[in-house]
Parts: sequence; structure tokens; C-alpha cells
Amino acid sequence: MNHKSLLKLILVALTMSLGALRADVVETKNGSRIVGKVTKIDGGSVSVATDYAGTVTIKQAEVTAINTDASVAVRLASGTRIDGKVSGSAGAVVVTSSDGTVNTTVDKVAASWAAGGKDPQLVALERGWAYEASVDVSGKSGNKSQLGTAAGVRATLAGVSDTLVFYTNYDRQVTDGRKSADQFKAGADYQSNFAGKNSWYLRNEGGFDRIKDIQFYDVAAFGLGYDFIKKPKQTATGRLGLSFRNENYKNPGTADVNAAGLDFGFNHSLTFDSASLVNRLSFVPSFNDFSNFRLTHESFLEVPTANPNWKMRFGVNNDYNSKPGKGVDKMDTGYFTRLVLNWK
Repeated sequence: MNHKSLLKLILVALTMSLGALRADVVETKNGSRIVGKVTKIDGGSVSVATDYAGTVTIKQAEVTAINTDASVAVRLASGTRIDGKVSGSAGAVVVTSSDGTVNTTVDKVAASWAAGGKDPQLVALERGWAYEASVDVSGKSGNKSQLGTAAGVRATLAGVSDTLVFYTNYDRQVTDGRKSADQFKAGADYQSNFAGKNSWYLRNEGGFDRIKDIQFYDVAAFGLGYDFIKKPKQTATGRLGLSFRNENYKNPGTADVNAAGLDFGFNHSLTFDSASLVNRLSFVPSFNDFSNFRLTHESFLEVPTANPNWKMRFGVNNDYNSKPGKGVDKMDTGYFTRLVLNWK
């Protein structure tokens, strides 16, 4: 081996040694040493990003020592926050900063994150807007010609205890030169969780459906909600309230609807590792005639693309009016494939 090759091997070994020296180390009760980068401590778990096994999550109760090679932000159970290097052994923790040191124990560390960053607990309390825009275009030629377009926008302001949503959607379909869908809707929905799984809500939706001969419709409702499931990756909320439903028909032979009634709703969402499933159901019967009701449903599966801001959405929607206009079917069912853009 010539001196140049020997020098390269020495440099590689030295680089690897220095990298190991600069790595964070987490030790556990069973004697394991996890070497990598401590990315966060939260909810009783310690997360370590490693080169050999991705992100490893360890129960904080099993950790006996944490040593970091650079400053991190640490919040103790008492509420004290300090930015500094963490060291220790046998359950003891020492946080060293330019202002001094803090001595504590592993179990007293409530959270840790990147130095200089915002406390995740405060970030979770902040309200923030999220937006989505969707579009789909479908066509067919040959024995039958068809062209369909649909577009929608949704804006959501979410906080820890309440959510405000504005949405709008337009759907137009032309088959063999005749419109088979011409529907517009816009609405707002506000929900406030006032105690645990209990909430109250207000909602309003209006628009038109020219295929169903509806010149204008509006449904306003308020009531109470209950979260049957409330987990980070799955929610299921039931609603029960009062409503007022208004439907104006173009055909003078069809009686308009102006009636108070009930409002039943169910919203469900489930997030997988690489997809999400959403189900929405609304049932609005009238007090003066419970056989006169409107039922709407939407279910879709959303799959991310290579760009995390873009997603593909595959779904079905149903709109059932128990007493539609003359010559109009009660049920409308639509299937869709949509390209969705999300941003904040």
C-alpha cells in the first residue's frame, strides 16, 4: 500500500471517528446505546434519527442517559425552558447553557426540540389556515360524447378547540350536447369543542342545481356534536341539531320548500401511512313532513403524489331528495378522480 492510499484510509477513519464523537447518544436501562440525532422528546418518548435504522423511538421511562453534541431546547415538567447541551448518566440530566447549568432527571424532561425553535406545545395552540384547491376534467368521444369539469376550493382555520371551514364547488357535465350536471354550492361550517369530546356547531350551505330544477337552495343549521373517536390519526364526530331548509324551484308546478327541521350529521376521517379516508354524511328532514328530506353523502380516498403538496382523490358522492321537482330523479350519484393542491 502506497503512502497516498494509507493517507486516504487515515482520513476516512478520522472523519468517521469525528462523526461518531459529534453524534448524540441515548442509553437505556437494558444497556443499549442509540447513536444518532435526538430530534425531539415529547409525550413520554425520545426520538432519535439514525443512519442505520431511520428514526428510532424509545420510551422515556426506559432511558437512563441523554447526551447531545449541540444545544437543544429543553422544557422541564415545572415549565422551565433552557437551551443548551444535554449530558448525564444513571438517570441524571445536566443542561449546560451560556447562562449556567440546570440539574434534573430524565423523568422531569417534559419536551425537547431544536434550539431556538418554537415550543411544540405553543405551536399546537396556535390557529392556522390551511387551503386546498381541486380540479378534475373527464371526457369521452365515439358512440357518445361527454365532457365533465369540476372545481372546488376549501379553506380551514383550525385551532386546538375550534375549526372554521369555508368551501365552494362547481360541477358541470355535458353528455351528447346536453347538460347532465350543473350544480354550484358554497358553505361555511364552524365547530367549537367546549368540553372534552362535546362540541357545538353552526353551518350554512347554499347554491343551485339546474338539472334538479332548483334555482336556489339554502340549509342553515346549529346544534351539538360528540366525538365518538378523537385520535391523532382518526376522528369520528356525530351531530344533532335544528335546521331551516329552503328550496326554490323553477317549475311553478313544484312546491317550494320552506321548513324547519332536524339536522343529523356524521364526519369521519382516518389517516394511514400513505393515504387518508374521509366520509361525510348529512340528513335533513322537515318537521311538517318527515318524509320530505334531503340526504347527502361523500366518501373519498386521498393518495399523495411525489410532491407532498399534490394529492389524488378518488371518491363517490350521493345526493338524495325525497321529493324532487317534477320529472327529476330522487338520487344523483357521482364518481370522481380529482387532483388536489394543499398549502398553508
